[in-house]
Amino acid sequence: MRSIEETINALKNGEYDDKLTYLYSCDKNDVKKYSDRYIDVINGFEETFGKDGDIALFSAPGRTEIGGNHTDHQHGCVLAGSVNLDVISAARPNGTNTVRIQSRNYPLDVIELDSLEIREKEFDKAISLIRGVIKKFVDLGYDVKGFDAYTTSNVLKGSGLSSSAAFEVLVGTIINGLFANNEVNPIEIAKFGQFAENVYYNKPSGLMDQMASSVGSVVAIDFKSTEEPIVEKVEFDLKKHNHALCIIDSGADHADLTDEYATIPSDMKAVAGFFGKEFLREVDENEFMANIKNIRAKLNNDRAVLRAIHFFNDNKRAQEEVKALRNDDFELFKQLVKKSGQSSYMYLQNVFATSMPKNQAVSLTLALCDEILGDKGAYRVHGGGFAGTVQAFVPLDMLDEFKTKIENVLGENMCHVLSIRPVGGYELK
Repeated sequence: MRSIEETINALKNGEYDDKLTYLYSCDKNDVKKYSDRYIDVINGFEETFGKDGDIALFSAPGRTEIGGNHTDHQHGCVLAGSVNLDVISAARPNGTNTVRIQSRNYPLDVIELDSLEIREKEFDKAISLIRGVIKKFVDLGYDVKGFDAYTTSNVLKGSGLSSSAAFEVLVGTIINGLFANNEVNPIEIAKFGQFAENVYYNKPSGLMDQMASSVGSVVAIDFKSTEEPIVEKVEFDLKKHNHALCIIDSGADHADLTDEYATIPSDMKAVAGFFGKEFLREVDENEFMANIKNIRAKLNNDRAVLRAIHFFNDNKRAQEEVKALRNDDFELFKQLVKKSGQSSYMYLQNVFATSMPKNQAVSLTLALCDEILGDKGAYRVHGGGFAGTVQAFVPLDMLDEFKTKIENVLGENMCHVLSIRPVGGYELK
């Protein structure tokens, strides 16, 4: 940790350039915009909490789901990666029993450390995520003290890049750095984030978002055991295959769609329950296929059956995508991505909200991708679905045309070209 003045001078003098170049997968010519962003967050910290005392800098990335759409909450397999958009923070201990986190353009969140119980009035609010993450560190026996933090984010809210998971991982990374000597591993920090989101924030979710943000790079994750998920890094060099990763903002917002998301795990669990199981991963696929008639009769829910079909197939596809990448078969990988997207559209049914049938921005975005790319790229609904974003793998020689045509319909700055980030939650030392 350094004083504010020393940290700013180090950023200006290039002492952090190598770390920033590595962290954001950028050229040295572009590193200044990243160092300027950290100077900006330090200035925000000083304006909010004052100049005295040494600070530390932290970052947690957004994530992109590459394979396995809504498979994680059924203990399935996914392929995911962290991206070069993140939530960053300047933070320091404040010598009190109070945690204060100021996120730019939001109210100051204040938590007393002797009051960490769940609060229903905090459901759907960021303060609940902070409280939940702190509780997990305290339960592990770490002596968490008061601290101040100022955060800013360029992870687009409602983008499918999981700004909430990035925030949870950031809070965990700050506490780990300030009070736990970085002893808590990224997998545990991801679990803390999921706990905070499920229990304190009151939103059902799997573990993929937090895991991708916390671990970083591109990872294949098998959630058969959520207590000990199998996490393996996967080499994924898009430039080698002359493709870019694009995340397209459809212009539709995730607001008020929690109930739509909740129907997916509840439908899948209903099918699992038919077999006396809690999650679909525990159900034999052949037994499921042989019992579809009986499941329909008992549940009276064809959508649940279709969603289960999606789970079984996309769970296998996520594993096949990993094999394709490891075999350097990028064409097969793209075919699998498109099949996953088609399955999400037809069977999982998370491309638009049935409560708002005239609002189909994601459907329209997928249609644009199909018209522009044809069989040359790949595209799919990205993340939770119903609103938000589409993911596309675009040949570099088509990138300018693709971006222009998409934004001619959806608006400027709606097609974002991203890079895979090599690490997850990170303290800049």
